[in-house]
Amino acid sequence: MTIGKIERPFGVRGEFKVRSLSDVPGRLDQLKQVQVLEPTGQIVDRTVTHVRRAGSTYIMGLAGVTTPEEAGLLRGGLIQVPRRPAATLSADVYFECDLLGMTVENERGEEVGMLETILEIPDNHVFVVRKGTEEVLIPAAKSFVTSVDLARRRMLVRGIDDLVEDRHVV
Repeated sequence: MTIGKIERPFGVRGEFKVRSLSDVPGRLDQLKQVQVLEPTGQIVDRTVTHVRRAGSTYIMGLAGVTTPEEAGLLRGGLIQVPRRPAATLSADVYFECDLLGMTVENERGEEVGMLETILEIPDNHVFVVRKGTEEVLIPAAKSFVTSVDLARRRMLVRGIDDLVEDRHVV
């Protein structure tokens, strides 16, 4: 389960800033072991040497990461932990980690792209869906999302034709 995103190096000792992606207060405070999904796609087990709060983010250190350059290579990486049984969610409520990586299709069954990240803006969330170099921002609202199939890893959306440029226009 993804609980944080590495934003940028911090200082000269290989530390970096992490944005929490968890809604569980203090979720990152007591970490000892994590997996890092690196920007290259490789998943690496890491030992956490320390974590401290820094405003709305965290400063984290990992064993073996000792320079700003090494920390910089992790920028954009995801901090992951094993998934534990969680509370049952009400209908139409999902964990973000379950939605990331889903294939998004429109009401005609055409692939819009893969749900890459979820932006938090005041009063709403926005799905960032990417297909190749094209990016579409879709409001995370019932009026746009018609269904989510966790087992098939598919999300169906409607009413986004105005959000997506016609890919076939020359």
